[in-house]
Amino acid sequence: MTPVAERLARRIALTGPITVAEFMSACLTDPDGYYAQREPFGTAGDFITAPEISQMFGEIVGAFLLDRWQADGRPAPFDLVELGPGRGTLMRDVLRVCATDPRFIGASRVVLVEASDRLRQLQRRTLAPLHPNVAWADGPPTERPFYLVANEFFDALPVRQVVRRDGRWYERVVGLADGALAFGLSPFPLTLSADAPEGAVRELRPGAETMIRTIAQGLVTHDVGSALVIDYGYATAGTPDATTGFGETLQAVRGHQHVDVLDRPGESDLSAHVDFTALATAATSAGAVAHGPVDQGDFLVNLGLLQRAGALGSRAGDDERAMIEAVVRRLAGAGEGEMGTLFKALAITARPAPPPGFQVVNGPAD
Repeated sequence: MTPVAERLARRIALTGPITVAEFMSACLTDPDGYYAQREPFGTAGDFITAPEISQMFGEIVGAFLLDRWQADGRPAPFDLVELGPGRGTLMRDVLRVCATDPRFIGASRVVLVEASDRLRQLQRRTLAPLHPNVAWADGPPTERPFYLVANEFFDALPVRQVVRRDGRWYERVVGLADGALAFGLSPFPLTLSADAPEGAVRELRPGAETMIRTIAQGLVTHDVGSALVIDYGYATAGTPDATTGFGETLQAVRGHQHVDVLDRPGESDLSAHVDFTALATAATSAGAVAHGPVDQGDFLVNLGLLQRAGALGSRAGDDERAMIEAVVRRLAGAGEGEMGTLFKALAITARPAPPPGFQVVNGPAD
């Protein structure tokens, strides 16, 4: 057993089965857990995020945030916030673009919402040379105007899973079977009213909705600012599976391969698809305006991905140009292994006017 599995087994033996959300949280944030001990990012890690694929992704996000600050009348002071900044790659590229307006850097504080001390040290080394005021927080700051980005953050927040049995909903739990961790169902039904077929699974992420409401309330309070959420997920009414209306998306990835969720807890990345409809509903319930979601491919293409790739390709040789074209397909395409339609973008603002990237939707890149 891994240290996390041993700790969970002792806990379950003492107090009984735990929820899937509790299991997921322990695997990711335990002192011996995934984010404390593993290097998840890049080809040597377990997965590759869009900022690690190409600087073009971060440049476009930076241009979006800079445009929103300028359109709001350049409020000062303000916070430039990233949720789950990883190694600081995205913020590095964002700052390089935003530095084209020196007033942006002078008026801003960079705030990184990061739980891992190890990753905070990586972020410090990456970003300290680029900005004079970098701070860390446990949650999104809202005491002054802010411009926020969250790329592949909400998919890692813990999910509860509930299962339909005999016309009622029951919480899926992690318990022990012959000394090993195993899934089961709580014997106590829940008071959920949604109807669904027998055996249907519904995933709930209340922590994400609470955080979005906090962000939305902050935007409304200041009447300026924007939040940009990019993640993999779905936008139908709480339904990853359009046939049944419900679905299970919790997955474990290790070494760029899918593995069993219960296999070696603490050594795999755990995530689940983001319900963008739930996030948008949470934002609007707090008085903000939700724009989208739109496919990541549409968002990037509408904000100039093809033009930026063309500019880079015009100065490149044949091999480098082919690599740039492959990166564009990876970020914006709709084929297998491409991110353009699997990933979505959602913008949240206090004002109703749709921001760039959410005004006109074109098809994804070929």
